[in-house]
Amino acid sequence: MGLTANKLMDWLFNYLLYPYVIYTCGTIRGGVIMILATMIACLLILKFYDWSQRDWLGIEAIKTLKAYDGGRAGGRIAAWFLQKSEPAAFLFLTVWYDPFITTAYLRKGKFNGMMGRDWRIFFISLLIGNGYWIIACYMGITLVEWAWRGVKGFL
Repeated sequence: MGLTANKLMDWLFNYLLYPYVIYTCGTIRGGVIMILATMIACLLILKFYDWSQRDWLGIEAIKTLKAYDGGRAGGRIAAWFLQKSEPAAFLFLTVWYDPFITTAYLRKGKFNGMMGRDWRIFFISLLIGNGYWIIACYMGITLVEWAWRGVKGFL
């Protein structure tokens, strides 16, 4: 249930809200708005995760991906990244997931709040992940606008 709710929230946030804000507010202002929105959302989820004392997202399951040797290509790729090093795991989780999952995965212990190292991981993940999404949304919007101008000029 928690994994489904998180996936739905991520999908709505990343594929609807993010492009909409970047399109309507511009790359810079929209990017700042989305960085702040991501920070607030991830910190609230992290707070809830610690408060609930339950691994409702399977963060511990992600840790087990290090040993994955099954037939799914996505699982093998994830295992390869997670086995390499903490920086490789950090980069993979930052781009593939979000600052909450990255921080929860890399922090020492479970449900124990945030220490200095955890805050650094969180904020660097926040900036890198949002940088990725800002660029992706900008490029997607630009491509759609370019294609629309071509279609409009053709008609």
